[in-house]
Amino acid sequence: MTLATALKTGDLTQLPSRRDEDWRWTDLRGLIRQVPPASPAFDDDVAAGPFDGLAADEILFVNGRQRHAAASGAGEVVALRFVSATEGTAHAAAYAIVVEPDTTLVLLESHEGQAGGYFSDVTLDIAVGEGARVERIVLVDDDAEAIDVVTAEVDLAPGATFNQTVLTAGARRQRIETRVNHPGAHANVRLDGVYALAAQRHADQTTIVTHGGVDGVTSQLTKGVVDDQARGVFQGRIVVQPGADQTDARMGHHALILSDKAEVDAKPELLIFADDVACAHGNTIGALDDEQIFYARQRGIPEAEARAMLTQAFLGEVVERIEHEGARAVATAWVAARLGRAE
Repeated sequence: MTLATALKTGDLTQLPSRRDEDWRWTDLRGLIRQVPPASPAFDDDVAAGPFDGLAADEILFVNGRQRHAAASGAGEVVALRFVSATEGTAHAAAYAIVVEPDTTLVLLESHEGQAGGYFSDVTLDIAVGEGARVERIVLVDDDAEAIDVVTAEVDLAPGATFNQTVLTAGARRQRIETRVNHPGAHANVRLDGVYALAAQRHADQTTIVTHGGVDGVTSQLTKGVVDDQARGVFQGRIVVQPGADQTDARMGHHALILSDKAEVDAKPELLIFADDVACAHGNTIGALDDEQIFYARQRGIPEAEARAMLTQAFLGEVVERIEHEGARAVATAWVAARLGRAE
């Protein structure tokens, strides 16, 4: 059951619902009453993307249609853009990336709402070759009334490194899911996330990492802030299969709730079927520290600015883990803008 299938067939029974355990906080079937018309081809120019100027080349999809692809041998930094440009229509896109052994790729991926009320479904397949290194930075700026699902399936070879940071401001209903097939074999995975939600926006960050072999590492840190009537969802699952001994897997999710009407739902899971592993997870949900706000005000900082400053520092722990300097600067400015602070 997927959004893409429902868009293609018009059959709303293909949508996931709250009866599906992994979708119980991101119910699409209960929300969508009618599939909108298919998005038309869009040949006009689109605005520059958030990572403009940082990539050697660009892969661009507009309304689900690929407009141009990166040139062969474009370099180590590539922008991958998915633009929704027509109001009230629906589209799906799929793309596959193969990273050759012992190479490096920085993937600057953006999902951009340049219209309102659209439906979008994007599926990515990423294969990372032996000894290769990938950093995927995903910036999702959807329209407030959009419905957007982004799913990435990542297959790692032995000795590969895959680092990911997802930043999102949510939508009417939004889910960003990453599934990693981890071979062990000294492969290394980092999956990070930031969500900064306000108004009635919803964001669901779901990850599933399956360790299938000996000597694999996974590190995960997601932080979120929700205000007004927004809803943040975090689901993280790490599965250690039989025989995947000496796995080192650690997961953390931490959220701040800034309004009595905001909500955070979190479900960190460790499913361990092997011995001799080091696995742990942590989850905290709370409010800003009143004592820190008090001391900031004592130094002459207005309360609203103090709250924004402390919130930005809270999310900044994740942003600082981005290795690409230019992308890290973009992410820092994006967080500041979401929190109403000039950068």
